[in-house]
Amino acid sequence: MPFPSSRSAGCLLACALVLGLASVLAGCNQPSELPDTQIAGLMIDADLDEISGIAASRREDGVLWAIDDSGKPANLYAISHRGNRLATFKIEGVKKTDWEDIASFELDGKPYLLIADTGDNGGIRKTLSLHVVEEPQDIEAGGSLKPAWSIQFRWPDGARDCEAIAVDAQRNEILLITKKRQPPQLYTLQLRADDRKKAPKTLTARLAGTLAGVPQAEANERRDNPSMARLRSQVTAAGINPQRDAIAVLTYANLLVYTRQGDDTWAQTVARPPLVVRMMLLPQPEAVTFSRGGKGIYATGEFSPAPILYLPDRR
Repeated sequence: MPFPSSRSAGCLLACALVLGLASVLAGCNQPSELPDTQIAGLMIDADLDEISGIAASRREDGVLWAIDDSGKPANLYAISHRGNRLATFKIEGVKKTDWEDIASFELDGKPYLLIADTGDNGGIRKTLSLHVVEEPQDIEAGGSLKPAWSIQFRWPDGARDCEAIAVDAQRNEILLITKKRQPPQLYTLQLRADDRKKAPKTLTARLAGTLAGVPQAEANERRDNPSMARLRSQVTAAGINPQRDAIAVLTYANLLVYTRQGDDTWAQTVARPPLVVRMMLLPQPEAVTFSRGGKGIYATGEFSPAPILYLPDRR
């Protein structure tokens, strides 16, 4: 979804970065236990001006996989955490409608990437798609990739927009978080069917719960700037850390970190108040991922030039 003045905001932000004027994060629901935001890099590549999702490589430190929004080729990009494009891979045999998020995970000893074609601004799509590709070993070569498998699914109770997904391979579970509903809804799907030949052609997502503690706009903002106030709490990305004890959820205004306790389900996890970090450096936050080792969180936005922020996780 377009965000007001995103390109102008990006240009102003780039000037601020050059001058060294970097804001810090501020806690909301709970005192923040994450240290100040660091600027890891800056994306100035003209082809990467609408990044809608990032995921940390499970093969190499400092490498992020990125996808972009609708209207562009079905490409997967490898970028450094500094913002440099390393390679481009074409995803063959898929129809790209509105790619909105990407997740990395390991299954049976292999690293994979899941691409979510789940955007639906108009609420008109009857079915949506998820594509799983094996993470390339030779990044610099570029080339093309074919999905290892794809998933077609529908919502159980009508169309909705979804820009945030995450994968818990140990639970064989895909998490999907709705964008515009308040409170945001958490749905789940099976990552891989036990018997693909017997699995239905189109799966139905299951409603698992809702997210607690998503900050809403203050009364004065709803009065003075209702269009921006409406966007503030919308969810744009998500990611689970490799240790599987936290999920990061990004909105247009904040980063929310929910901590998992023991054997809790993810629905139980997001039902508790999160740690809230104000995303002051990103006018249009659209992408988030934990680092390969889970020691920090990367985030960036859908505008150009866009900084890549890094928040060390010392919860």
